Amino acid sequence: MRKDPLITGEYYHIYNRGVDKRDIFMDMRNLRRFVLSVKKFNTIKPVGSIRETMEQERETKLRRLTSEFGSEVLVSQEEKPLVAITCYCFNPNHFHFIVKQEVDGGISEFFKRLLGGYTKYFNAINNRSGSLFQGTFKSHLIDNDKYFSKIYPYVNMNYLIHKIPKGKNHLVWASDKEYNSGNFDIISKEEVKNILDVYGSAESFKKECLQIISVIRQERGNTSLFEKDLLP
Repeated sequence: MRKDPLITGEYYHIYNRGVDKRDIFMDMRNLRRFVLSVKKFNTIKPVGSIRETMEQERETKLRRLTSEFGSEVLVSQEEKPLVAITCYCFNPNHFHFIVKQEVDGGISEFFKRLLGGYTKYFNAINNRSGSLFQGTFKSHLIDNDKYFSKIYPYVNMNYLIHKIPKGKNHLVWASDKEYNSGNFDIISKEEVKNILDVYGSAESFKKECLQIISVIRQERGNTSLFEKDLLP
């Protein structure tokens, strides 16, 4: 049992990295699989493997074509997400999310599925065994405006903080691309509206992110930047 239970309706910074600081994405195939897992496992309905989940989706689409209105409502309820994702960044050896828990136990269930499923996939294609990540995940409650103003830019453009080798620059997938393009694939559209209501526009949010990232890079290691533990 967690020392501090995760609260439904609250926002959390969730992160983890590869065991022994190893890379968790070796190539684009790995990264795309992780992205697919993020999308497919974020549902309150029970899921199995990625293949089983995609087969279930095909069956659901067929049911929609032949269902009455009442069945449509039932399907929609089944597809309710475990978490609402507001920002994320997947780097070669670690990841960050900002999520809102939508149902009790949603964060723990989502990351159990995501990390467990991805580890199984990664081990299978690389002929390895054992843990890929350092435990389950780490979490911080976003409980004040000062932390909010720093953590969203930090996660949204996290790849700019780290000195990622040129040969691994392509192994990055971050939410700033969704905010900049307006094409929301992983991020909750409702949460996008909430964020942009705070910053005024996507362009203003981008400028604020770049300013905060610049400060973080200049003062890296200065605990006064945050009221939480020093971020990874």
